[in-house]
Amino acid sequence: MFKQHYKLFLEANKGVQHYAAHSHHYWPDVTREATLQYWDDSAKYVDDKWDYFFAAKVPTAQRLIAEVLNLTYPGQIVFAPNTHEFILRLLSCFDPLKPIRILTSDSEFHSFERQINRLSEESRVQVEKIATESFWNFEERFKERLKKTEYDLVFVSQVFFNSGYAIKNLQALVEAASPKTMFVIDGYHGFMAVPTDLKPVESRVFYIAGSYKYAQGGEGCCFMHVPFSAQHRPLNTGWFAGFAELSQKNEKVIYAEDGYRFAGSTMDFTGLYRLISVLQLFKKEGITVEKIHRHIQNLQKNFRQYIEEKNFKEVNVKNILKNDFDYHGHFYAFDLKDAAIVKIIHSILNREKVRTDYRGTRLRFGFGLYQEECINLDGIKNL
Repeated sequence: MFKQHYKLFLEANKGVQHYAAHSHHYWPDVTREATLQYWDDSAKYVDDKWDYFFAAKVPTAQRLIAEVLNLTYPGQIVFAPNTHEFILRLLSCFDPLKPIRILTSDSEFHSFERQINRLSEESRVQVEKIATESFWNFEERFKERLKKTEYDLVFVSQVFFNSGYAIKNLQALVEAASPKTMFVIDGYHGFMAVPTDLKPVESRVFYIAGSYKYAQGGEGCCFMHVPFSAQHRPLNTGWFAGFAELSQKNEKVIYAEDGYRFAGSTMDFTGLYRLISVLQLFKKEGITVEKIHRHIQNLQKNFRQYIEEKNFKEVNVKNILKNDFDYHGHFYAFDLKDAAIVKIIHSILNREKVRTDYRGTRLRFGFGLYQEECINLDGIKNL
């Protein structure tokens, strides 16, 4: 049903069972034409291409993303090459001479985790991390902390990269926080995977995601939704944030009145072209996030049945990190408690052309739209 859109990647990887879709998703065929179109437009417009990008391509991408997330104001979406750039810009909104108090989890991706760990070495940055495990009561524990303390910044994932655990009620967490708190959701493993409606919280949250994973447009194109009422003046700013005022002379630095107040500087728009092509393809074909999610859930159900029947020693259902199989991200993380064993199994799988990845003691199997059959591990014993 969906496989027809991935002929080029599938042809280039004959015989491979690609179960790393959560990390490096195959790109639909339309992205190749989109890449060439970027080159052609660059040749056509030359120095005027920036005006064309901001007048035509950026608004198109904003509208498509807003439709997926049910956002009212597409103009509140801003683009950057990576999420780390957004994180630094958000942090630069705070007075560098005053203490800053941050609440987060112990399972955030490295783009935030490493940066915040370094900043916490400075006495003015106080970071509190709530353990995601046990998953069943994480949301309640996180919410209780929000009710007891007023934080300057809250940063939490929609779906956690090291487990696949998905937060069920983001709205409740947002509402538990002080109105003064900058509330940031890392939606990278949620966008285009788990059905997401941001309308109830769009006036409060910054939502960060990108095209590298489930949006299937590849690297180089991330985005952030900025609350409509946001009037921040980030110290870390770029010329895109004042693109419309470039010809004016102002004594004070002027920021865009929409999401682009958080923009940076010159970026390669190839990724934006690819992302647009995928979202337009899905819209044309009626491939909604709900349909994608159901397809992946069926694959996951078949996968669980398969490994139960095979009774593998390590890759078994009891080792899957989860709270609720019916509400989970698009990959499974097997916690095998031993990093050495994980590396061995990953190596064996790779030799058999079964592509997975791992983080520490956790082996990850991801599921993609281009998969129509259950995984086949019959050639591997004692796994």
